[in-house]
Amino acid sequence: MKPTALATLWLLCVMAVFSCSALAKNVADRTEFGHDIRVEPGEKLGDVTCLGCTAYIRGQVTGDVTSIGGKIVLGEGAEVDGDVTCALCDVRLENGSNTGGDVTVAGGQLYRQQGAAVSGDITNIASKFAVIFLMLSPLLFLGAIVALIVWLVQRGKRTAPVPA
Repeated sequence: MKPTALATLWLLCVMAVFSCSALAKNVADRTEFGHDIRVEPGEKLGDVTCLGCTAYIRGQVTGDVTSIGGKIVLGEGAEVDGDVTCALCDVRLENGSNTGGDVTVAGGQLYRQQGAAVSGDITNIASKFAVIFLMLSPLLFLGAIVALIVWLVQRGKRTAPVPA
């Protein structure tokens, strides 16, 4: 299978999973693929999920804000009751923003102004290489186990030379 076909198939699977979960939850949740999400002042949403786009939060989010391959911007007056999680992207917390949960940035940068409040823990793994390695390490471990099994099976099939 060609790499582009495999990537397209993977993207379709991810989209199917996210769209099914978005339809099954509260209608106040918002999930977008490639289109920016804007939560304006006075607007209230549940969970915000953004894949390949930017989430601009200036209103209230009662759940979590998650972005993969985009950006999260919490503007002045933004309130997030849950966690802010970003993989392979950046997070900006401006003055007057408030996060009730944890802020996790993996493979990007965290820009936090002095007046931004975070009630939970802050975790920032800036190295994209480290994040990709962490995601691939279980596959590398599984590959090593398969290679060991193949080596043991082939070793058992070898016969000792017969003396003349």
